[in-house]
Amino acid sequence: MKEITIPHYKSLRLEHIVLDYNGTLAKDGELKVEVRALLASLSEHYSVHVITADTFGSVKAQLEGSDVTIKVLQSDDHTSEKAAYVGGLDASTCATVGNGNNDAKMLKEAALGIALIGDEGCSTKTLMSSDIVCKEIVDALELLLNEKRLIATLRR
Repeated sequence: MKEITIPHYKSLRLEHIVLDYNGTLAKDGELKVEVRALLASLSEHYSVHVITADTFGSVKAQLEGSDVTIKVLQSDDHTSEKAAYVGGLDASTCATVGNGNNDAKMLKEAALGIALIGDEGCSTKTLMSSDIVCKEIVDALELLLNEKRLIATLRR
């Protein structure tokens, strides 16, 4: 567990990183090249989870060999299923990253929610549910690896 104190904001005790897949880590089902090394670095400090509807059926092959837990959504209510997954991990120990409408609730419930604009854009509901907004997945993952960047963004 990593503790990060953000002056005049809050203290985070992060244990889990929960990441949406398509539109966040991947484009059209293909993992972005620079993401694999960042996931490996994150896995040294956190339990990393990838949660997805797996629209393209590629998540398991794309993340083969990565030290991540993959959760393929099963219900017809992905918004609630994602939020319940985060709640089951203890939302107060989670940082989440996503861009879609179905990511809004998990970002809001987590200790730290990062909305990603990325190639697919970002749902306004998700944007409004986040603590931070990033334009690229690399920027979002590096915030989680470099706590001084996170502090600089969120302190008041």
